[in-house]
Amino acid sequence: MPMYQPSKRDGVAGFASGGDAHVLDLDTAVKDGVLGGIGGGVVGAGGGGDKLDLKKMIEELDLSEVPSVFICPISLEPMQDPVTLCTGQTYERPNILKWFSLGHLTCPTTMQELWDDSVTPNRTLYHLIITWFSQKYLLMKKRSEDVQGRASELLETLKKVKGQARVQALKELQQVVAVHATARKTVIEDGGVAAISSLLGPFTSHAVGAEAIGILVHLTLDSESKTNLMQPAKISLLVDILNEGSIETKISCTKLIETLMEEKDFRSEIVSSHSLLVGLMRLIKDRRHTNGVLPGLGLLKTISLHKEVRGLIVRIGAVPQLVNLLPSLDPECLELALFILDALSTLPEGILALKVCSNTIPNMVRLLMRISESCTQYALSILWSVCKLAPEECSPVAVDAGLAAKLLLVIQSGCGPVLKQRSAELLKLCSLNYTDTLFISKCKLTRTIQ
Repeated sequence: MPMYQPSKRDGVAGFASGGDAHVLDLDTAVKDGVLGGIGGGVVGAGGGGDKLDLKKMIEELDLSEVPSVFICPISLEPMQDPVTLCTGQTYERPNILKWFSLGHLTCPTTMQELWDDSVTPNRTLYHLIITWFSQKYLLMKKRSEDVQGRASELLETLKKVKGQARVQALKELQQVVAVHATARKTVIEDGGVAAISSLLGPFTSHAVGAEAIGILVHLTLDSESKTNLMQPAKISLLVDILNEGSIETKISCTKLIETLMEEKDFRSEIVSSHSLLVGLMRLIKDRRHTNGVLPGLGLLKTISLHKEVRGLIVRIGAVPQLVNLLPSLDPECLELALFILDALSTLPEGILALKVCSNTIPNMVRLLMRISESCTQYALSILWSVCKLAPEECSPVAVDAGLAAKLLLVIQSGCGPVLKQRSAELLKLCSLNYTDTLFISKCKLTRTIQ
C-alpha cells in the first residue's frame, strides 16, 4: 500500500508514492492520474465539496471499489478524518487513537515502535477523498434525477400508445426499474402500479403481460395492489404466461405469485390450479435453465403450506418428479424439495406416492447426515412415514440401503433430542424383520462411511 509522510510545508501531511515523499495538490493528483478515477473538474475545497457530508456520501454510495489510498488499514473502510503517524502511515483518527488507548505504542501496519505518538491531520488526502466522493455522489444524483424523469415520461407514454409501441415502453421501463431504486420509487409515487396492473386482463397479449409482470415484480406492492392483482382474470393471465413465457418471465411470474400469497386475505383456491402447478413443475425440471429451479421450488413450498392444495400437487405427479430430482439439486434447493415432500407425506395419497417411487428410500437414506440437520429431519420424517405404511416391504429395502448405520450416526451425533428419538423409533421398526445377529451385521458403518 502507498505510504503517507508528513509534509514540512504548513504542517500538512502529503501523499508519498514510491521513494521520496512529496505533497500533492488536487489538480496534480487528477492530472497525474494518482486516483485513477477522477476526471474533469474538481469538487473540493472552494468548489462546494466540503459542504457535502462525507459520511452521508460514503453510506449512500456504498461503493465496492474505492482507491486503496482512501482505506484505513485498521478498519478497511474509507477514511473521513485521516491522520498520519511519524512512520508515514495514515489511519482514520478514531481508529488509531483507539489503538493507542489499548496500550500500543507501535504503528499497526509496520509494527515499528513510535518515537513520536502525535498524529498529523492529512489535509491533502482528506481533500482528495472528499473530492473523489463528491464527484461520484453528484454524478449519482444527476443520473438518479435523469432516471426519475425518464420513468415518469414512460408512464405517461403508456397512457397514450398501444401495440408494439406499448411493448417497447414497458420493456424500457422494466430495464429502468430493475436497476434504479429511485425509478421504482417514482413509478410507485406516480401511480404506476395501478396503471401497469390495469394492463393485465383476459385480452392482454403475452408480450404486454410479460413486460408488465417484469415491472411489477420489482415494485413494492401495497395491500390494495395485491388484492387487485388477485382478480381471476389477472391470475389466469399469470398462469398462462408462466407456462409459455421465457425463462426470465416465468421466474417473474413465480415471484409475483409468491408476493401475492403473502397477503393475509389470500385464498388458497387462487393457486388450486392444475395448469399453475404443472407449469411450476416444468420450471423446476427444466435442465436447460437451472436458474428457475430455486424460485420454482420456493413458490411450490409456499403453496404446499396450504393443506387444501396438497392433494392436487400429489395428483399431478409431483412426488416422483421431486424425488428423482433430489440428487441433482444444490443444498438450498434440496432443503426446499424435502420440505415439500415432507408436507405431502401428511396425506395418505402422498405417502403412497412416496412408497411407490423406487428412488424414495435410497435417496432419503443417502441424504441422512449429509447436508444439514433440517434435511436430515425431513428425510427421516419421510422414511418413517413410508416404513410405517409397509414395514415388511420397505424396512428391508431401507436397511439394505444403509439406513441402520445412518440412524446410529444420527443417534450418536449432536442433533436435537426429537431427531434422535425418531431415529431410535425407526431403528426399532426396521429391526423387527431381522434376527439380532443379522441386524447387527447390517449396522456396520464401513459402507456408510465409504
